[in-house]
Amino acid sequence: MGQGWRETVESLRDELGQVIRGRQEAVELLLTGILAGGHVLLEDVPGVGKTTLAKALAKILSVDFTRVQFTPDLLPADILGSQVLNPRDGSLSFRKGPIFTNVLLADEINRASPRTQSALLEAMNEGQVSIEGTTHQLPSPFFVLATQNPVDFQGTYPLPEAQLDRFLLRFGVGYPEAEDEIEILFAHQAAAPLDSVEPVAGIEDLLGMMEAVRRVVVKREVAAYLLKLVEASRNHPRLSLGVSTRGALAYFRAAQARSFLCGRSYMSPDDLQQLAAPVLAHRVQLNSEARYGGQTASSILAEIVAEVPVPL
Repeated sequence: MGQGWRETVESLRDELGQVIRGRQEAVELLLTGILAGGHVLLEDVPGVGKTTLAKALAKILSVDFTRVQFTPDLLPADILGSQVLNPRDGSLSFRKGPIFTNVLLADEINRASPRTQSALLEAMNEGQVSIEGTTHQLPSPFFVLATQNPVDFQGTYPLPEAQLDRFLLRFGVGYPEAEDEIEILFAHQAAAPLDSVEPVAGIEDLLGMMEAVRRVVVKREVAAYLLKLVEASRNHPRLSLGVSTRGALAYFRAAQARSFLCGRSYMSPDDLQQLAAPVLAHRVQLNSEARYGGQTASSILAEIVAEVPVPL
């Protein structure tokens, strides 16, 4: 990472850290997802700062930002847009929906119906939307930052597997430590910290850092290690579905982004080990034996990481 990018990354960390104190891991994962050019799903209980984190990121990057509150009655057209009749001449014109932005915050995405959730699929995969046979390109860059409550909360719909697979990372924010939480109380005494956040980078900076991520060197033996981890998930006796090729590509790009954030010009096996759960856990499925045995996808992936030999 060049000196200029190092200073920019540190400024991003500092500004986000002022808004969401004591959750450095969440900050790092969010930056990893954005610099890798991927979409991010924040899953946690209400009130821990998921929406605030997404808003802060958009503000410090000085990009177009739109928030959509997902509800059971939300329709695909409410997100994508629709054809509008001009009463003067009877012509139709396309009215863009809130998805035409750089950062779309899909708040509580799993409160909308599966049909509405799936309206994002084409946009997340191809950066475009198709309305009545016409394709409309979205702005570049385009990211979906989605928040969701745990699936056992009332009024939620589980995200379809195809939808989950489009998210590069899924992780929780978590509760802060006691010392950090008391600082949060005093930080909100006069005004919300989000109000004082200042932009520290623009779209050109973001695109430049994303390009630098793609230039991170990956040795063949490290790429082979990545594929061994992926292959182990496909052959694991307690997984009914392993990581797909799309998942392997996402893993590759996320590890490049983590290397960049760590100030390295090359990918390390440690990048793959640290990102196994947030990148892969939502892409695998447990069999009934594992589910009833109380295991989780993250715990099984931790076993895989521990068992697969690390290249020297």
